[in-house]
Amino acid sequence: MPTARRTRRRWGLRITAGLAGLVLTVSGAGHAMVGTVTDGLGRVDPFHGLENRPDAGRGLNVLLVGTDTREGLSAEERAALHVGNTACHCADAVLLLHLSADGDRADIVSLPRDTYAELPEHTFSMTGGHHDAHPDKLNAALSHGGPGLMVRTVEDLTGVRVDHYLEISFTSFMRAVDIIGGVRVCTTTPLEDGYSGLDLPAGTHTLDGAKALGYVRARHVDGGSDLGRVERQHRFLAAFLDQVLDSGTLLNPGRLKDTVTALTGSVSADHGLGAEEMLDLARAVSDLTTGRAHFGTVPVADPAHAVTGLGSTVLWDEAGADRLFRALREDRPLPAPPAGETPAGDGTGAATRAPAPTTADEFTC
Repeated sequence: MPTARRTRRRWGLRITAGLAGLVLTVSGAGHAMVGTVTDGLGRVDPFHGLENRPDAGRGLNVLLVGTDTREGLSAEERAALHVGNTACHCADAVLLLHLSADGDRADIVSLPRDTYAELPEHTFSMTGGHHDAHPDKLNAALSHGGPGLMVRTVEDLTGVRVDHYLEISFTSFMRAVDIIGGVRVCTTTPLEDGYSGLDLPAGTHTLDGAKALGYVRARHVDGGSDLGRVERQHRFLAAFLDQVLDSGTLLNPGRLKDTVTALTGSVSADHGLGAEEMLDLARAVSDLTTGRAHFGTVPVADPAHAVTGLGSTVLWDEAGADRLFRALREDRPLPAPPAGETPAGDGTGAATRAPAPTTADEFTC
């Protein structure tokens, strides 16, 4: 296993070369290729009618939502994947991507799906009926009011203005993993969850799309902790990028297009995220290294906060969350937790926290 220093050097060289290759690819192949990709995206309007939004800060904020939709999966595939036949149209993963104004830093902050939230008043998307503001879990915002309610709820919780919205389904996720040849992850302890189909002995494994889905969705390992699930999602995102760079996907226009096309098959985006914006984003991140790509999670006060009618929810540590999102609003690096805080879920009843921000370098095998 490479040392941390060797890993950082390897990552720095490879991600710079890979992203530079991506910029050359999309610029050389031209707007036609990027336009073809964007034409395949589903379109949503998550910003229509939103009022009293947070002020725009420096940098760019993209809300990334993984959904539990089963669209495109056969009954046999649903059974094999342990995803059931009925989707709640909820958010399985919610992340905020912040790209700094100078293009020097990318921060990915996970918002636990079970976060205790106040959903603003809305029109219930399933029936068209009116719902007053009420407490619920964050992931329910998508099923109650679609992308618009999800954006409103996240902005109310964080005070961060969302500039763009991307939503991806199970199907696209698995296709993308398979196209790049699988993703390598490592674990020091066995991971088993009969609900998601996850069954990994301790060690290093290359996951295909189906196994990768179980890895990022499993909720009954790590003591049932939503924070443990978030950390696995961070590890997987870092490993996914590692494999994209290793496979030469970014330097191969045909393979790059196949990979992106697989993703766009079941991806929805806001109308403002077009070909020009994608090109701008590619150019903006062309000089990033993984040492400047950080993963963070909202600090929590109680990872198993019981609420009548909702069950177990994740209650944020208000002071810690305020520090974190103030840094995003002000385009500053993610803050480290103050000294003296106890690890999340230690059972002492003291204020708990999520792990300190981690670079992608530290997540690879």
